[in-house]
Amino acid sequence: MRAGLVFIPGTTQLTAKDMLYRLQASKAKCVVASEEVIPAVEAIASECPLLKAKLQVSPHSWQGWLSLQELLQAASEEHSCVETASQEPMVIYFTSGTTGSPKMALHSHSSIGIGFTITGRYLLDLKSSDVIWSTSDTGWIKAALCAFFTPWLYGACVFVHRMSQFDTDIFLDTLSTYPITTLCSTPTVYRMLVQKDLKRYKFKKLQHCVTGGEPLNPEVLEQWKTQTGLDLHEAYGQTETGVICASGRGDKIKPGSMGKPVPPQDVQIIDENGHTLPPGKEGDIAVRLTSTRPFYLFSKYEDNPEKTAAVMRGNFYLTGDRGVMDSDGYFWFVGRADDVIITSGYRIGPFEVENALMEHPAVVETAVVSSPDPVRGEVVKAFVVLSAPFKSSYPEELILELQAHVKKSTAPYKYPRKVEFVQQLPKTPTGKIKRDLLRDREWGRT
Repeated sequence: MRAGLVFIPGTTQLTAKDMLYRLQASKAKCVVASEEVIPAVEAIASECPLLKAKLQVSPHSWQGWLSLQELLQAASEEHSCVETASQEPMVIYFTSGTTGSPKMALHSHSSIGIGFTITGRYLLDLKSSDVIWSTSDTGWIKAALCAFFTPWLYGACVFVHRMSQFDTDIFLDTLSTYPITTLCSTPTVYRMLVQKDLKRYKFKKLQHCVTGGEPLNPEVLEQWKTQTGLDLHEAYGQTETGVICASGRGDKIKPGSMGKPVPPQDVQIIDENGHTLPPGKEGDIAVRLTSTRPFYLFSKYEDNPEKTAAVMRGNFYLTGDRGVMDSDGYFWFVGRADDVIITSGYRIGPFEVENALMEHPAVVETAVVSSPDPVRGEVVKAFVVLSAPFKSSYPEELILELQAHVKKSTAPYKYPRKVEFVQQLPKTPTGKIKRDLLRDREWGRT
C-alpha cells in the first residue's frame, strides 16, 4: 500500500487453473506465494506474459523466485511512501457471482483504509488493550477487516493460529490458554463448538464474540449464551461494502436478526422499481447512495462496467440479498436474490462448480444449488444428468469420483457435498435451467 501498489489476496486453496484466471484477468505483474502453492504457480506462469516477478515466502530457495527473507534483509531502513489519493485503487478481491467467472471487486484507499473504522467502532468495539482472534482465511475480505485493518486502526493486538484443518478441541484449548478478548468466526464454527461441553472450559479473558459471513441459527446463539454466558453478535456485509448491519455491543439482540444498519450507512428494503418498502414487507436489501459515492463502498468491478451497472437501481446499491425490516429497524435475511451459495462463510457461484463437473465424461448436464445442512447452514448440491455409458455405474463410487474431480479442477471448498442423479433438469421454454425450482425443492418451499 505504501508503495502505491494494488494487491490481490488469494486463498492457498486455489488450484493452478484458478490462479491462471486471476493472474490473466488482473494483469498482475508479480505473484507472492508460500511454499505449498509454488508448484501450482510454476505450472501456469508461462501462460502469463505480464508476470515479471515471482516472490516466495519460504525458508528454502526456488529457482526463478526472489526470496522475501533475503530482500528484507538487504532493504534500506529508509522508505518514502507514495502519496495516494483517497479514491486511488488499493486492493482487488475476486468475488463469485451467479454466472461467469469471479468478478474483480476494486477497493480504494478510502473504502478500506477509512471505511473499516465503522466495523471497529460499531461491531468489534476494539480498544488498544484487546486481543482479537479472527479465523477467516487471509484470501477473503473478512481477514482484512477483522485481522488486519481494524485492529491496526484501533491499536489492538491480532492473535494468529494456523490450523491446517479445523479442530474443535485445539480451537477450544487455544481460546482457554491465550488472553483472547474478542473472537470473530463464522456461524459454522460456532455450530461445531456448541456440540461440545463448553462449561468444561474457562475462557478467562473472552468478552466479545462476533459472527458473520452466513446466516446464524437462533438455536446456536442461544446455546452459546447458555454454555458460555456470552452474547453472540451477528454482522451482515459483503466484499463490496464491508459491514452494513450489526448487533453491536450493548445493542438488544434479536435471535435470527442481522441487527440494525451501521452508521453512517442508510440501508433499506426496496422493490423492483427502487422504492423503499415499509416494515414487514420483503424486498431487496440495498444501500442508499448520496450525491457523492459513500467512502466505504467499493469503486467498481474492474474491467466490467456491465456488472458494475447491474448492482445499481436508481440511487441504491443492491446487495443481491432479499430481506425484511421489522418495526424496530432490525433486518432479517430471507435469502439470495440470485443463485450464489454461501456455505461455511465461503461464497460460491454455481457456474464454477457446474463448469468443473462438465469436464467429467459422466456428466451430460448439471445444475448446482444450495441445500440445507445442520452444521454448515447450507452446502453445495449438484443435480447431474449422466451420459449413457455411466448410467449403470455404482452411484456411491461415481459420486466420490465426481467430488474428487471438482476438488482437483477448482478450489476444494467448492466441491458438491451432495450429488443427486436425475433423468432431466427443469427448464424454461427457451432452455434455461430453472435452478430456483431445484433450490425451492431442497429447502421445502414447494
